[in-house]
Amino acid sequence: MPSSTAPMTSVCTGASILAAAGLLDAAPIFVRDGPVITAAGITSALDLTLALVEEDHGSDLARLVSRVLVTYLQRPGTQAQVSPFTAAAPPVHDPLRRVVEHVHADLGADLSATALAGVAGLSPRQLARSFARHLHQSPASYVRTARTRAAARLLETTDLPLPAIAARTGLGTSETLRKAFARHYGLAPSAHRAASRQHAMRQSTTSTTAP
Repeated sequence: MPSSTAPMTSVCTGASILAAAGLLDAAPIFVRDGPVITAAGITSALDLTLALVEEDHGSDLARLVSRVLVTYLQRPGTQAQVSPFTAAAPPVHDPLRRVVEHVHADLGADLSATALAGVAGLSPRQLARSFARHLHQSPASYVRTARTRAAARLLETTDLPLPAIAARTGLGTSETLRKAFARHYGLAPSAHRAASRQHAMRQSTTSTTAP
């Protein structure tokens, strides 16, 4: 392990080396876990760089660099690498497309394998095979990810308490929401909300101080 005074930073596929060494496991655009700092790729490397500039030299220099680069001061590190709106094109397989549309239309509905199979007009086993072939995951995994990302958006854009967000997104309870967040984002919902608000405040400051 690197020492606490010597950060180990990776960008894009370089993170696979750290992952193979068992040093990381997360989905956000950049993550800091003690001395290990990783970023996804391309623009997320700028987010990570600006975060390090701010850490070492202060927010004023980070804002100046962001204006020179014509980019965001920095997106929250907790933000997912892939937008839920652009993660994949709608499936061309008609039964599967009906299921995906049904899931996103009402995340609080019964989205069990049996219920989704009924929407598709398939058996649960056939539906599982279709998901594996076209979306490379199980129906349960797809639903869990959709619900967790919806919860993240509500945390970012509303003041709803965790129980209300859990109920609205079909996650059920605050504890289930926390577990889903820990699995998907590697942090607590409260930390995601705090990071999102800090990011919004920084963006507001940047816009009001920009020449």
